[in-house]
Amino acid sequence: MDIIVLIKQVPETSDVKMDKDTGTMIREGVASVINPLDLYAIETGIMLKEQHGGCVTVCTMGPPAAAKALKEAIAMGCDEGVLITDKKFAGADTWATSYTLAAAIKQLGEFDLILAGERATDGDTGQVGPGIAAWLNVPLATYVSKIESLSADSIIIERLVEEGYQGLQLPLPALLTVVKEVSTPRLPTLRGKKKARAYTLRAMSASDLAVDEAKIGLKGSPTKVVKIGYPKVTRGGVVVKAAGEQGLSNAVDSLLEFLQEKKLV
Repeated sequence: MDIIVLIKQVPETSDVKMDKDTGTMIREGVASVINPLDLYAIETGIMLKEQHGGCVTVCTMGPPAAAKALKEAIAMGCDEGVLITDKKFAGADTWATSYTLAAAIKQLGEFDLILAGERATDGDTGQVGPGIAAWLNVPLATYVSKIESLSADSIIIERLVEEGYQGLQLPLPALLTVVKEVSTPRLPTLRGKKKARAYTLRAMSASDLAVDEAKIGLKGSPTKVVKIGYPKVTRGGVVVKAAGEQGLSNAVDSLLEFLQEKKLV
């Protein structure tokens, strides 16, 4: 069973800053970690390998510093690590990112299953996994909460939907994006850390992939951030206590006066 797990390195902070000129996230000088939701995909891949045998390859697209995330995944139990890195990939939106990752997966050869977290905590779109499935033309299931069974040619899963849960059977190869309920991520072991320290990652650049350079990076991204604004939080205000009939009447009068002053009524 050849399993590919896609991960992303994200800022270890909720105080994300944006470059107003390019509309992209400023990552320099910010501590980074594996996207927390990708840890569940890593654990699921390792569990399936333990049950069915095979190999788990973990991949990420990012700057050279993203190698740290791959090493951590290998310390957890993944077998191989691939870093897709090139300055030409910088600033890619979800469309360009999924295009590039799909091209890298094609270079890796045949696979049975691709796993990814439901979304990344920095972009919060949930679009890259489905985008890759579209580029590779493979079946897709999102928000997978449980893997019921896996055979050589199909997988039966349970996915989280608005009404509850939905059962699906997909032919392999396929791509799944998983939610927290699917597994409990393990911690890296000492043996795993030693293996990760000695492991040499495989790197792929734009020249290694059969990509149209007009479709990668910031220049190849069809979506652009045209304006960045930060919401203002008003800490002040007027407190009107509506105690008793007279207090309630005064509160209503104050509210109407405020709305009229703001020309809202």
